[in-house]
Amino acid sequence: MKLIVAIHDVTPAHAAPVETLWGLCVSRGIVPALFVVPSWHGEFMLESDARFCGWLRRCASQGAEIFVHGERHDEVGAERGVWDALRAAGRTDREGEFLTLTHIAARNRIARGLRRLRSVGLEPVGFVAPAWLASRGARAAIGDVGLHVSEDASHVHLLRRDERLKSPVIRWSARTLLRAHVSVAMAAAARSLLREPLVRIALHPQDMRSAPVRHSVLRTLDTYALRALPTRYCAL
Repeated sequence: MKLIVAIHDVTPAHAAPVETLWGLCVSRGIVPALFVVPSWHGEFMLESDARFCGWLRRCASQGAEIFVHGERHDEVGAERGVWDALRAAGRTDREGEFLTLTHIAARNRIARGLRRLRSVGLEPVGFVAPAWLASRGARAAIGDVGLHVSEDASHVHLLRRDERLKSPVIRWSARTLLRAHVSVAMAAAARSLLREPLVRIALHPQDMRSAPVRHSVLRTLDTYALRALPTRYCAL
């Protein structure tokens, strides 16, 4: 079994919990991918935080793969249709930035994200839409900008080989106490039942806000550090 771990929502807005999650992974012999948002909710511009950019470059030098994770992450200015709302139900609180975008709008946002990350010395290998939600046009746009890899909630997409690898993902939600306890139970079930060749663990800075979720994250990392071989997206 192979394991990929990624830290989502990497931004100066969440610097402290992101760096905590990084340390938890590295102490277990896992180098996580970093899903970077250039301007979280239209604020917290990555280029304006030299210390955090330096930290990201050090992580990349230690083997962290860098992904563009949207431009601003939220859905400000977008209108959901009925089908969009159904797709997003229970998965995000208006954080599906690419859920409704046209091909051109999505391509422009991804391209701007790439330029901004490169401007601070980072070289992204892929793109992942916030909350793994992307319109058909957005999915098509990912391949337009020369990136190697993407993913959704059930598969890793190897873009240059036009191949999808089935890969369940263990993740948590600490948005409410009920969601926290449900996601902890689901993570426990996954630890017992998942035997797929490739398993992903998705970590979010918000996971550190909830004691039950934090405990579950630690237990899951410990379990898979012993059970699986950590790998990287580009090694696939």
